[in-house]
Amino acid sequence: MVQVADKYKAEDDLQREKIAAKNTLESYAFNMKNSVEDENLKSNISEDDKKKVIERCNQAIMWLENNQLAEKEEYVHQLKELEKVCNPIIAKLYHGGMPAGSCGAQARARSGAGTQGPTIEEVD
Repeated sequence: MVQVADKYKAEDDLQREKIAAKNTLESYAFNMKNSVEDENLKSNISEDDKKKVIERCNQAIMWLENNQLAEKEEYVHQLKELEKVCNPIIAKLYHGGMPAGSCGAQARARSGAGTQGPTIEEVD
């Protein structure tokens, strides 16, 4: 009985990793697409770069829809290919700031940080 449980545990772990890789790719594609379509960033990104990111994100989303039974390695490969297109553009957008796709970069994009609001400094 314990051996059977161990067998299924290994299978469950593989399935969990596969789903996590799929979710990571899907999340990254939607986040990048939303980031470049953000009203606050329109003046900071060229139409050509915006078009490239949106096209590549749409390709990744279509690939996900057509490959529901793909393996973890395929999802990881698709993510790396998408990052090759998005990362340089997002890095340009944030002028070498936080890495593309990071929570901080996305939060700055949504809030327009650096362009409005007060600065808070910690005092010991």
